[in-house]
Amino acid sequence: MSAAYLPLALQFFRRELANRFAGSFSGALWALLQPLLQLAVYAFVFIHVFKARIPGAGAPGYVPFLVAGLWPWTAFSEAILRSTTAVQDNAALIGKVALPREILVIATASASFTVHAVGFVAILIVLRLAGEPVSLYGFAPALALYVPMFVLALGIALMCAAIQVFVRDLVQLLGQILPLLMFGAPIFYDRASLPDGAQQLLGLNPFTFYADAFHVLLLGHGEWDGARLGVAVAIALFALLLGRWLFHRLDPHFEDFL
Repeated sequence: MSAAYLPLALQFFRRELANRFAGSFSGALWALLQPLLQLAVYAFVFIHVFKARIPGAGAPGYVPFLVAGLWPWTAFSEAILRSTTAVQDNAALIGKVALPREILVIATASASFTVHAVGFVAILIVLRLAGEPVSLYGFAPALALYVPMFVLALGIALMCAAIQVFVRDLVQLLGQILPLLMFGAPIFYDRASLPDGAQQLLGLNPFTFYADAFHVLLLGHGEWDGARLGVAVAIALFALLLGRWLFHRLDPHFEDFL
């Protein structure tokens, strides 16, 4: 996308944020309330029903462990799911206005990450004030980690948005695949508690690195692996390049199917 279209992209970004909370009684506050309610349900089920604990003498509490992985996952998965229908949802606009269609995907994904990044910071501050051992020094690098995570989500979103124009049930399929990826990443459990074979399988999940990294940066739980960061960045860039290539390859045929 050319820099000349940046003002237009910002306009669509603002529109996406406005539409997201239009008609909502709580407005933008719902961006914090919805994950909090989800967190409360998960915490009750896993702590009080399944008695889940993070093993180890110096292990963090289960709630901050869950927060550190669940909030970024929510941003990642929602960005992909919402962006998948971005082109389809704006079919009327595409037929009337000449614009780079990828702007629609970028604006939708950016809005999801912005909303949940703000909520992530807010809940981490709440946990810190409540006495949980959340590292203040880890805030900045944790937010920086959102950059490659966003690039990965955007690459996947571009691919899915392009295919969705031709295969309309892709978004329903993603609704089934994304929960599998969520439970296949160390969000609800400690990766170290699994057998070696299962840990290797988890490594195939692109979100596994991010869940582990947030636990290390914010809770000091686990070990930092710089090599894995390099691999994650490379995968994110490859996904973005592949997503843009596929999107531009299919773009000329969008109007015939919308």
